[in-house]
Amino acid sequence: MKFFGRTMLAAAALAALSFGSRPAAAVDLTMYYPVAVGGPVTKIIDDMVARFEKENADIKVTAVYAGNYTDTMTKAMTAMKGGQPPQLSVLLSTDVFTLMDENAIVPMDGLVADKSWFKEFYPAFMANGQVQGKTWSIPFQRSTIVLYWNKDAFKEAGLDPEKAPASWDEMAAMAKKLVKKDASGNVTRWGVEIPSTGYAYWMLQALAIENGQKLMNEPGNEVYLTAPKTVGALDYWVDLSRKHEVMPKGSVDWATLRTDFLEGKTAMMWHTTGNLTAVKSGAKFNFGVAMLPAKERRGSPTGGGSFYIFKSASPEQQKAAVKFIQWMTAPERAAEWSIKTGYVAVSPAAYKTPAMETYAKDFPAALVARDQLEHAVPELSVHENGRIYKFVGDAVQAAVTGTQKPSEALAAAQQQADRVLRAYK
Repeated sequence: MKFFGRTMLAAAALAALSFGSRPAAAVDLTMYYPVAVGGPVTKIIDDMVARFEKENADIKVTAVYAGNYTDTMTKAMTAMKGGQPPQLSVLLSTDVFTLMDENAIVPMDGLVADKSWFKEFYPAFMANGQVQGKTWSIPFQRSTIVLYWNKDAFKEAGLDPEKAPASWDEMAAMAKKLVKKDASGNVTRWGVEIPSTGYAYWMLQALAIENGQKLMNEPGNEVYLTAPKTVGALDYWVDLSRKHEVMPKGSVDWATLRTDFLEGKTAMMWHTTGNLTAVKSGAKFNFGVAMLPAKERRGSPTGGGSFYIFKSASPEQQKAAVKFIQWMTAPERAAEWSIKTGYVAVSPAAYKTPAMETYAKDFPAALVARDQLEHAVPELSVHENGRIYKFVGDAVQAAVTGTQKPSEALAAAQQQADRVLRAYK
């Protein structure tokens, strides 16, 4: 029995050496990442990480789902101050000033031998991460806001099902025709919904840029919430519910809006392209995807998350993190990620891969958010962005719920923002 036992142990040891034993010098990485859209994102991440590890046996990546973007940022900062931060994380591209102010991250420039890598990505996605002449993040799950519309509902309302609204006036007029009521006069389908929770600042920025107004300056120490065109943008948003009566009064929830659209409770919605694959999988009707409608111009802020590397990581971990990021954002993987989620593939080369060319040929909607990059602006990014986003979000809530006029709500938010940002001038 002893001989048999030793033989079994020896065989087990040999198997461990042959199949999956870790090299003695393996580098461990912990990555935090958020999920802000529908679909099996965690499974997709786990699968990609497993394939990376198979190709790179000397690197072990523990991918930790940390909630939405705000949760992930909070957990990363808490871990950093508690002494056990991740080595890398996917966080909002707009978290860059806060992460720099906290001395939490390192620029990629000193970790990358060939700087031409930075030029492989869409400039619109690199814009938020390049500050003071350095590159602080690499785009990953990036997006623009798009308009989804229910073609069947359009047809039923006597509208051209192949034509989305191209202007604010068109959207309001079409939405009126799309509102549906039951015999008692209760609305069973709204014309359009724009989410006012979660990422209200993002939606307001889209409306503002369409109205010809930037929301922040490049140093990230000023916001323009009381500019007449910003106020006009929020006025239009509120008018959709209170004047035109094509959108519910009060808050429209980010998290449940996709379900509202899929259940036919709204004929149009503004949402991230990151939900495209989930909508494609869940829609029981014909739908379309379009660039956002224009007032003075087309426009959407970019959005979504980028990879950051933490300063507390060892030189070996930082080097391994770069290798992982390069693998995850390579054209083939960027195309795969876009197809499986709906996020915009982050490089032009990804759209030239056979997989993406085939997918886009069969599903042209996959190209809308990418094409909108031509009209895109960097997402609202300022120092202490979490606090500024809350001020803006509170102002939007006050306006859409009717507790304050848009001008009053934005004036209060501007005053709060000025007080916080004064320290960074």
